[in-house]
Amino acid sequence: MNTILNNKNTFLDHKCKDVNFNTILGFWIYIMSDCILFASLFATYMVLINTKINEPIFKEIFNLRNIFIETIILLLSAFSYGIAMSKINFKNIKCINNWLFVTFLLGGFFLILEFNELYNFIKINFGPNYNSYMSGFFSIIVTHGIHVFIGLVWILTIIINLNKYGLNSINKTRLICLSLFWHFLDIIWICVFTIIYLLGYMYK
Repeated sequence: MNTILNNKNTFLDHKCKDVNFNTILGFWIYIMSDCILFASLFATYMVLINTKINEPIFKEIFNLRNIFIETIILLLSAFSYGIAMSKINFKNIKCINNWLFVTFLLGGFFLILEFNELYNFIKINFGPNYNSYMSGFFSIIVTHGIHVFIGLVWILTIIINLNKYGLNSINKTRLICLSLFWHFLDIIWICVFTIIYLLGYMYK
């Protein structure tokens, strides 16, 4: 039994040395609260989609090809962030920053495409004031977009701090928390893509 515990402690020391576990636990609690937020938005959306007065117009306004491209870009950003995290144990700050910057570029490109889509909807008079369904749709997409924007600012902040202070315990903890946040946004977008776009496109 002692051998198992010693092996476990050795693993934690090797992989997560100097990491503030209390901060990470607190961030997990925040992620859970964000889950409740998005669950509420999705529940509201599902109610509104079945309201007769909404007259869903998915096939007329949704371009699945563009949305699929957005999805691929965001998933690639998750992959690039994963590569950045894999370089922590090698303490290669330049390599970490390079992959963080790739993640930033992919996330920024995703955000541009996402808000360009919303702008086009508003331009053809299908904005959030068109009906309650479009209001629910915009609420989910904009909330997710705001989270992505916060993530992009966070990435830039970490890049600056890594260059200034190196891979210390604070920056290592921040990288882990941002990893949780970024991958959480990927999961939320997969739900958006499936529930809103795919199911919405097949809605009759």
